[in-house]
Amino acid sequence: MALLVGLILFSLGEALLVTSEIGVSPWTALGQGLANVSELGLGLKTFLISLFVIFLWIPLKQKPGLGTVLNAIFISLVLHYAILFLPVFEENFLRLIQAITGVFITRIGNGIYLIANLGPGTRDGLMTGLQRVTKFPIAWVRSSIEFTVLTIG
Repeated sequence: MALLVGLILFSLGEALLVTSEIGVSPWTALGQGLANVSELGLGLKTFLISLFVIFLWIPLKQKPGLGTVLNAIFISLVLHYAILFLPVFEENFLRLIQAITGVFITRIGNGIYLIANLGPGTRDGLMTGLQRVTKFPIAWVRSSIEFTVLTIG
């Protein structure tokens, strides 16, 4: 139950960031960038990115768990549908409140999701796998991955 609650909250937070039109996480920026150059929506692009990232786990000898699979599915679905129903404000103050709320809800969802301990998220598995293989500090690996996906997005 904690897994699903965490994933739903995380996704709602990301959707709030998207609809605030102020800024998004690096992985959502990648999804938006790829969605902008295709006819596929952000939710589906997010799912396809997750599948690609899981594919990258193979040479890293990472093993997905139930949480990994549900992460890819639920985040994509909730993000897709939440964006359709969330308001897009014109006033900058309301957009800022929406973005701050999105960050807060995303972090709460992330914490709840991690408590479930049913496998890493797709991006976290990539990070820990690369760290294990390269022996670079985890902060350097995470920053490098997020800088790369943000640049591509």
